[in-house]
Amino acid sequence: MHKKIGCAVNSFDRKNRYWVMKSRPEGNNFSECLELREEEGLSFPEGTFITRNMYLSMDAGTRMYMTEREDSYQPPIPVGEKLMGTVLGEIIESKHPDFKAGQRLRSYGQWSDYSLVDPKSMYPSLVDDSEIELSNYIGIYGANGWTAYTGVIDTARAKAGDTFVVSAAAGCTGLLAGQIAKIAGCKVIGIAGTEEKCKLIRDNFGFDGAVNYKTENISERLGQLCPEGVNVYFDNVAGSTLDAVLENMAIFGVVAVCGLMENYGSVDRLPGPMNYDLVLMKRLRIEGFFSPDFYHREPEINPVLRKWDNQGLLSLPMQETKGLDQLVEAYSSLFEGTNVGKVFVKV
Repeated sequence: MHKKIGCAVNSFDRKNRYWVMKSRPEGNNFSECLELREEEGLSFPEGTFITRNMYLSMDAGTRMYMTEREDSYQPPIPVGEKLMGTVLGEIIESKHPDFKAGQRLRSYGQWSDYSLVDPKSMYPSLVDDSEIELSNYIGIYGANGWTAYTGVIDTARAKAGDTFVVSAAAGCTGLLAGQIAKIAGCKVIGIAGTEEKCKLIRDNFGFDGAVNYKTENISERLGQLCPEGVNVYFDNVAGSTLDAVLENMAIFGVVAVCGLMENYGSVDRLPGPMNYDLVLMKRLRIEGFFSPDFYHREPEINPVLRKWDNQGLLSLPMQETKGLDQLVEAYSSLFEGTNVGKVFVKV
């Protein structure tokens, strides 16, 4: 998906600011490794279109593309290449019969003022913002919403009476997953990194309990909060947190693997869980899932999310950063623990 698109027929001639990775990050030193540049126009092949980017989604999974790891979701981004992610924008020029100037859409695109979109590989989807705020299409009604829904309903098969634990619980996917589990009738416990976040998910989003992984022993605290055992663990982080939860899983429990926050910046694979023997002893099911596998289900899932949203059962804080030049600040918040809900940049 990071390869160059087609052969140029002519050019789009507006100035375009864009972010590149000038060197591979070590840890979270994004301000040293990412750079905002400017170009005069874009190559504009047949079968593509150009959008004026309005919102850029900041997603932790893109950190893996910045490493040299070859077995990730996608091949690594070459050094010097434009950075990419999910964008919301408006088509301003088109050489594709199915997409017209003036239409608004969500797609994969560049972190830039303008994106060149090839529909064959960049998942464009037209959106209607006449009744829904446009930015919500990268929030509740975007990949995070679909991931939360499919993880809870399809992968974990959470049901009434289950005890459901989610890590990175104040982040976009974790917060939505916890609320969907509540709708399903579960007892919901969230794991987060500050007292403020723990209070937020309990008081504002209906979680039944919270664990501060920085100040509390996760395993011991889960034992207190979930004496009956954990039926479902929605895993966004892996690593030591997974080990702690495994100690508290109920017989025939499910681990739905959604993210790897502890390892996104590493070229090396994570070591296996220290408590792997508990998978057998407790007859656990561990299953990974990935949002692009469910993109085709948007027409099915979004109406359900919309109903819950309208009923006041589902909500999401939107953490907006204004200005393309402030992108690094927004992106860094995902890894510094200062994010709540959906992080995005308003171009």
